[in-house]
Amino acid sequence: MLLSVLGAALLCPVAACSADPSDGKQPVRAGRPTPSRSATAAPAHGARPPEQKPPELDAGETPAGRQKATTGNAEIGFARGRKGDALVVAVRCQGTGTMKVAVLPVHVSFPLKCLAGKVSTVYHQIDVTGADRDGTVSVEAPSAVRWSLTVGRGAPAGEEPPTG
Repeated sequence: MLLSVLGAALLCPVAACSADPSDGKQPVRAGRPTPSRSATAAPAHGARPPEQKPPELDAGETPAGRQKATTGNAEIGFARGRKGDALVVAVRCQGTGTMKVAVLPVHVSFPLKCLAGKVSTVYHQIDVTGADRDGTVSVEAPSAVRWSLTVGRGAPAGEEPPTG
């Protein structure tokens, strides 16, 4: 299984990511973690509900891969980026269960807890050596979870100030 191969991979909490300094890798920053958003508003007539649309990227970020609403496990390929660009992985889900998201070749992974009746969206910006390469995002999700994903490229966010 892909995630077992990533045994040495970084497991990041949803709120922020950081690499273990003892492994010699550069830090991974969750540049813009976004709190879960509620899906209580009804979509406009003919519009798709939010959980069925992949997350949008911020201005200045370019798409590199996308997965429309799906259930279960999937692998999504993404295109090579420009040297110096960070990788952005945005995931949206709804339903009861925890997704496991793994990003190769940068060996970053994170869980995302999904809730019934609530749309959750997170953004992770990955700024490590190799983030400009093409790769895949592997998702393991329970069948009760409906999810979508967008991979993008953009300028790395500045250093986050230490919390004190």
